[in-house]
Amino acid sequence: MTSLPLVIVNPASAGGATGDAWPGIAGQLRRHFGPFSCAFTRRSRDAVEIARREASAGRRLIIACGGDGTISEVANGILLSGVDAELGILPSGTGGDFRRTLKIPTRAADAALALRNGQARRIDAGRVSFINDAGVEESRYFLNVASFGMGGAVVKRVKENFLLPAGSARLLGGRLSFAAAAVETALTFSKPSVRVRLDEGPESDLVVANFCVANARYFGGGMRVAPEAKVNDGLFDVVAIGDLSPLSILANSYRVYLGTHLGMRDVRHARARRVTARAASSNEVELEVDGELAGRLPARFEILPGALLVRCPG
Repeated sequence: MTSLPLVIVNPASAGGATGDAWPGIAGQLRRHFGPFSCAFTRRSRDAVEIARREASAGRRLIIACGGDGTISEVANGILLSGVDAELGILPSGTGGDFRRTLKIPTRAADAALALRNGQARRIDAGRVSFINDAGVEESRYFLNVASFGMGGAVVKRVKENFLLPAGSARLLGGRLSFAAAAVETALTFSKPSVRVRLDEGPESDLVVANFCVANARYFGGGMRVAPEAKVNDGLFDVVAIGDLSPLSILANSYRVYLGTHLGMRDVRHARARRVTARAASSNEVELEVDGELAGRLPARFEILPGALLVRCPG
């Protein structure tokens, strides 16, 4: 059994800003938390394999340093190991949405203290099966929010902006990067027709600007899309934003940040343990999972109550 906590660092997170900031983050972690081991990812899904291997080898605390995608990958590795290792979070990414629900601070020193003094808390995880880019069914776990509709298109724009030579998304920061991408997407996005079923209920035909299956409260760089969600209630909060015009989406976007949109006429909110969704036409509907493009519909979502231990502020 390996006693030292392991920090899995994604240096490419936030357009490379995490790699640049790591020496300072590491110093704060040693000062306020204590000794640790470290592993750097080199490619997508690397953190999954590292976390699975280390949890299986007996590592009891595995800390994700990066954004929501990195946190999700580390959680996937722990869950795939079948071992009750604990997930820690050292935020350093674009969106920072999952840490908002758990009230994990963003400053490295404060996050390190929260890791040292925090308590293990058991939370739910989601499992989603979908069609990946190779056209093959794939399953993965998620902690935060999975969505289809505008969500996937916004994520794609944010990722593309990080690749621009000027690094515009990196300069703007997480919240502004997502907000700018949402405005661009709203003006051009063609809303898909989908068929959705919650638990054992009837299948419903919907036209959606966005459809969210939420375990936690925030996505898109601080949008409080599921303001009533709880990470330990054994239920998804399902939020469907309907056939709104681009002008209406833009005019009411502030309500999603405030979490007051659930009362709007074209917004539906429900809770469920299982959700299935498929496209109602031949058009492909992209799926994003924990802030990363995953694939497309059809998809099945299932809640796994109390599946993961996470170190949270006391």
